[in-house]
Amino acid sequence: MVQTVVPLIAYEDAAAAIDWLSRAFGFSEDPDERYTEDGRVTHAQLDVGDGSVIFVANPTPDYVSPKRHREECESAARWSSVPWVVDGVHVEIGDIDEHFSRAQAAGATMLSQIEDNPFGRLYRAEDVEGHRWMFVQPKT
Repeated sequence: MVQTVVPLIAYEDAAAAIDWLSRAFGFSEDPDERYTEDGRVTHAQLDVGDGSVIFVANPTPDYVSPKRHREECESAARWSSVPWVVDGVHVEIGDIDEHFSRAQAAGATMLSQIEDNPFGRLYRAEDVEGHRWMFVQPKT
């Protein structure tokens, strides 16, 4: 399978986010795909575990993360008050129980417990800067 859509996620501190995403969600960075400018990571590539990738960067020093945005904006705080993935990323994984435990131990904000659904088991979490993720172990 060829990946035809690549999520691009901005972070205030992309280097710290990459370390955290690797620890919490098991992603791995391609060291040949990290580019920096003035001490900022302007592009990095993370493998989510099956060959699919996510691009991560700090696009500009003026960027504000979802977490900080909702601290400064009443509307963002309201639409972020629900546990749903709003402008997030959906990732299929193999072992949801292990993944959930790993993310929780790394300090992810757990938006839900593991839920059973007709299509598989899932949970929702926020990363260190407030981006929302849905991890799904599909039914086989």
